[in-house]
Amino acid sequence: MPRRITPLTDTKIRTIKPAEKPQKLFDGGGLFLLVTPTGGKLWRLKYRFGGTEKLLAIGAYPQISLAEARQKRDQASTLMANGVDPSDTKKAQKAADTHETETFEIIAREWYAKFSPSWAASHGTKIIRRLELYVFPWLGNRPIKAITAPELLTALRRIEAKGTLETAHRTQQNCGQVFRYAVATGRAERDPSGDLRGAIPPANGKHMATITDPKEIAGLLRSIDDYRGSIVTRCALQLAPLVFVRPGELRNAEWAEINFDAEEWRIPAEKMKAGTLHIVPLSRQALAVLREIHPLTGHGRYVFPSPRTDSRPMSSNAVLSALRRMGYAKDEMSGHGFRSMASTLLNEQGWNRDAIERQLAHAERNSVRAAYNYAEFMPERKKMMQAWADYLEGIKAGAKIIQMRAATGG
Repeated sequence: MPRRITPLTDTKIRTIKPAEKPQKLFDGGGLFLLVTPTGGKLWRLKYRFGGTEKLLAIGAYPQISLAEARQKRDQASTLMANGVDPSDTKKAQKAADTHETETFEIIAREWYAKFSPSWAASHGTKIIRRLELYVFPWLGNRPIKAITAPELLTALRRIEAKGTLETAHRTQQNCGQVFRYAVATGRAERDPSGDLRGAIPPANGKHMATITDPKEIAGLLRSIDDYRGSIVTRCALQLAPLVFVRPGELRNAEWAEINFDAEEWRIPAEKMKAGTLHIVPLSRQALAVLREIHPLTGHGRYVFPSPRTDSRPMSSNAVLSALRRMGYAKDEMSGHGFRSMASTLLNEQGWNRDAIERQLAHAERNSVRAAYNYAEFMPERKKMMQAWADYLEGIKAGAKIIQMRAATGG
């Protein structure tokens, strides 16, 4: 049986006396306190990386408390779980702290600290993790103004070699955001990532960028509620996942098409891709969004008018631009992504596939049948749309994420 390690206490650390030989007091997880013969108390972390045993100096006690030492141990464990050697990260941070105040890593972390509060937590975690894994170990301690396009490409090639092309493209985008931030704040002259257009092969397969992980969806919904742009854009973003119509159908919504009493939105045939009338049952949550914006835009034609004139709907890029400002890259979330999100999860959750397809208003190949099927499966569609809205509301509020199942049986 391996010897059980008893966690350290502040009392034990304070009262330990130096001996003729160095003493090691272990706390668990590789963390130990080295007590030197001269009375020094030094935190060390013993770990294995790449099959090699290594030692990381964390600091001296009491400058680094027991709680802080444990926190640094946990941070190192997280780095290792993501394939990063904690020693490499420490070297980069030390070089940045002592030799250069305008390194890529320092400015990247400053950029992240400034913009990440408006992002979903899971989204922000992905961005900083990509930089820590693929960029900081090689470019982190380089002066940002001195980094060249070939240097950046070398870092991206390491990701490409792993076969994760989407990650390579996302990392390039994130680096570009950091470089542009450095340019805007006067610490770099240009963004070298722009010179790499076409240097990384495109990721295989075309798809509408979307999010289908419930935890990430919850983060997206909370980010939408916290959106600091116009009320019109925020309400459009809030309605989008509840009705999952096409972006063009959403922005062209008219008040004359909304029936609060019938709790439905009837989109005329001329606005639909399939060329037939489409009915969208409005959930309690969707109606709440519409009632919120009605005092502001209800006097005009469009539910979501242009900020310049009530005679035109909002721009085709309004929702997309808002997603970008919230920190979602073009290959992570799109306006069409709300449709893919609903389609994927509703199918997983057991709803009638035909009812889902009808609610998505996918084109009917038989034109005669298409002219009469706009109301098909309407009772089930109404039930489905309310259940979907309840599900989104629940995960956004932090409820335990469970699979929402369609009711079966009589």
